[in-house]
Amino acid sequence: MNKIDKNENYNNKTFEDIKHIDENGIEFWYARELMSILQYSKWQNFEKILGKAKTSCENSDITVFEHFTDVSKTIKMPKGAEKTILDYKLTRYACYLIAQNGDSRKKVIALAQTYFAVQTRKQEISEKEYSELTEDEKRFYQRNLTRKGNYSLNQTAKNSGVKNFDKFHNAGYKGLYNGETADDIAKRKGLRYREDILDNMGSTELIANLFRISQTEEKLKKDNIQTEKDACNTHNRIGKIVRKAIKEAGRNYARRITYT
Repeated sequence: MNKIDKNENYNNKTFEDIKHIDENGIEFWYARELMSILQYSKWQNFEKILGKAKTSCENSDITVFEHFTDVSKTIKMPKGAEKTILDYKLTRYACYLIAQNGDSRKKVIALAQTYFAVQTRKQEISEKEYSELTEDEKRFYQRNLTRKGNYSLNQTAKNSGVKNFDKFHNAGYKGLYNGETADDIAKRKGLRYREDILDNMGSTELIANLFRISQTEEKLKKDNIQTEKDACNTHNRIGKIVRKAIKEAGRNYARRITYT
């Protein structure tokens, strides 16, 4: 039994400490960092677990590359040499599948199974459960959905020819916020430089943005948009449609979304 086994210092914070957040606000874990935590010393052995986890993902009819993303890393070798190694960016669900396929005799594997299972379940919620949440809890829940929605929209927009994502997202904001860009919205809300406007919205405003995001993605796919100009125009048009729907729902409701 190694030193780590004797101390048994692992807890839920262990997995939070190696969690990363990308530029779109999406959480992920690196496979090699998770490998170390799960007490696998050789990448070759851990790759077998990764293979089983991918198979489990396929058998659930879930797209593997959306949860296991190949990345390359350059590491330093003796005498100034460098070596490129394979790694993976893993979603929470991917980590859960890895833990499920790991050596259950290890206490840290059992902890990982529980942690990722519970955290994955926390991302799912029924309508009744949602209605019982506080406004802060609703806001955190909707923010998480919006992060995921933006990530998915970015992938679709990229396939539709978008390269300038700031321009693309501002097109949607302009439609929904009556001509305001993300910077305009941030200034109106009195936010600091680089502070995310989505982190400073109530649950109702987040729902409106999530609807804009999901409908834009669906439209890009349905119309097979292939140019950045058409993608921006589509995003702007959907934003205006959502804004119009909000106004028709009632003036007070619209104010909650556009000016909170």
